[in-house]
Amino acid sequence: MPAPTQLFFPLIRNCELSRIYSTVCYCHHKHICCLSPHVPQSRLRYTPHPAYATFCRPKENWWQYTQGRRYASTPQKFYLTPPQVNSILKANEYSFKVPEFDGKNVSSVLGFDSNQLPANAPIEDRRSAATCLQTRGMLLGVFDGHAGCACSQAVSERLFYYIAVSLLPHETLLEIENAVESGRALLPILQWHKHPNDYFSKEASKLYFNSLRTYWQELIDLNTGESTDIDVKEALINAFKRLDNDISLEAQVGDPNSFLNYLVLRVAFSGATACVAHVDGVDLHVANTGDSRAMLGVQEEDGSWSAVTLSNDHNAQNQRELERLKLEHPKNEAKSVVKQDRLLGLLMPFRAFGDVKFKWSIDLQKRVIESGPDQLNDNEYTKFIPPNYYTPPYLTAEPEVTYHRLRPQDKFLVLATDGLWETMHRQDVVRIVGEYLTGMHHQQPIAVGGYKVTLGQMHGLLTERRAKMSSVFEDQNAATHLIRHAVGNNEFGAVDHERLSKMLSLPEELARMYRDDITIIVVQFNSHVVGAYQNQE
Repeated sequence: MPAPTQLFFPLIRNCELSRIYSTVCYCHHKHICCLSPHVPQSRLRYTPHPAYATFCRPKENWWQYTQGRRYASTPQKFYLTPPQVNSILKANEYSFKVPEFDGKNVSSVLGFDSNQLPANAPIEDRRSAATCLQTRGMLLGVFDGHAGCACSQAVSERLFYYIAVSLLPHETLLEIENAVESGRALLPILQWHKHPNDYFSKEASKLYFNSLRTYWQELIDLNTGESTDIDVKEALINAFKRLDNDISLEAQVGDPNSFLNYLVLRVAFSGATACVAHVDGVDLHVANTGDSRAMLGVQEEDGSWSAVTLSNDHNAQNQRELERLKLEHPKNEAKSVVKQDRLLGLLMPFRAFGDVKFKWSIDLQKRVIESGPDQLNDNEYTKFIPPNYYTPPYLTAEPEVTYHRLRPQDKFLVLATDGLWETMHRQDVVRIVGEYLTGMHHQQPIAVGGYKVTLGQMHGLLTERRAKMSSVFEDQNAATHLIRHAVGNNEFGAVDHERLSKMLSLPEELARMYRDDITIIVVQFNSHVVGAYQNQE
């Protein structure tokens, strides 16, 4: 229902009120957004197609609602207090410290901090972290959903199992299969590190287990046990592709249980990108599908921080991705496969899980929809065929895997969905995290970015900086600290409480216009252990 109009006053400047009223709308399908000239297309995973125009309409009685109330000519201010701001920022934070000795070896990971700040309701991002129990290493990942949260939820709880199984030696796979056959307890594969808000779909657990079991049975049949070396890169690629294949197959087969049948179809018709890191000693692999990013924080000899990108965005800004897409389809589709920087003019990421609208043939889509539950059949989006849809699949979940051998100067890794990278430059991200982790704040000259600043304003900035020095690291979580800067930074690069309060006060109808969901994992490395690995060689 409409948000009380008085809430808008403290959030938006007076000159913006009229355009905000004009852009507030209601969408029958949450993944289909009305395109207003005031809403940047970069904020939307899907660009609305003309066929969607009839699905969106203004909120009923919005005009009457606003006219039926009387307000003072001078807007009042309703700001969140610092404790209220902290309560919102810390609601989803999670930290894990790795034991110094994990039972097999001294870990190169000290621990990690993670956090999420929603813009969508419900949030479409997901996160996962787990320790591999039958192999060495730790898995961490962020997942950015679109067209709903169903696919990102499924991938966040299933992908690590597929990766772990792909890394298991042949004899361990046999042990697990024999245990299932005989009804004995299974060897635990993963130790999850989850926030209470990070849940599993209990209703689908049996279905997911059966698909995973089929996968490890095939691995057993393919591997005679002669080779003991497992290629991590190949394992990551196989796990991503196999999970996406299972998501597609489960939707095609359906389920006698109507709830599960609708669930698997929702997962398949929505989509999700994924950025996953596997850390084993000094070996760091990053598998990325989509436009989330992995950024390495490196501390130089002079104490300064530099950023090393360990993933590539799979979108129109990546020339290699554009060329790959065009080579995979006939030349007569060269101008239609990517239009307005989107896949078929609709989808921003060029790689993703799910999104069967861009993978299945038209006949298969129609057959599944017609035989599916009424909820799916009534959904206009599922019936819609993308324009210029001739030679599917146009989308893949195959990840691009990057390998990096850790060095003592590699202090931390930031995994984050694009909601962070849209608001902050990578160098600023690494500097802020680096200063937080080391407890140092370099007093660099204040940059005013071309703004005309009076002497009084400059004095205020310097006074604010001095006051902040004692409390700049009040956050106990590096991801929370980074979100505070991403949302609250002003034009001078400092956290402005008033701005932070305004942004966190935005009602659902407006929040998505200004930013995306933000999900961050900050992994801190043990430099002494990394250095010891190097000395052993």
